Amino acid sequence: MSSEKPILFVSGKRKTAVAKVKIRQGAGIVSYNGLLYTDLNLFHKLALAEPLRICERELGPLGYNFDIRTMGGGKEAQIQAARLAIAKALVQLTSSELLKKAFLAYDRNLLVQDSRRKEARKPGDSKARAKRQKSYR
Repeated sequence: MSSEKPILFVSGKRKTAVAKVKIRQGAGIVSYNGLLYTDLNLFHKLALAEPLRICERELGPLGYNFDIRTMGGGKEAQIQAARLAIAKALVQLTSSELLKKAFLAYDRNLLVQDSRRKEARKPGDSKARAKRQKSYR
């Protein structure tokens, strides 16, 4: 984490999780909540690497460091929010239509926030979808 001035701030959301990404000039180091992203478990590491690999394939090597901070929600939602924030930041940074199309072709949720939320509980019932059982005898 360098003391250079950040180039860009971008946030991503998934359910109630929020991820904020600071981008600085650098050597392509990605830190997630103070850890290198390579120290995360395999699937989380791969999820965070997806937008970076697609960008490298389309536009060549990156010269930026990503500092990701997450809050709220659960672990999976935080990773998905971070993935969204990285992809949005890369598109904003490069302003490349080619990259945007590549992200959308790979996975629409890389650029578009997932609007699904937990369904509210209904009054008088036990859960959101559960209905009271009725007896005929």
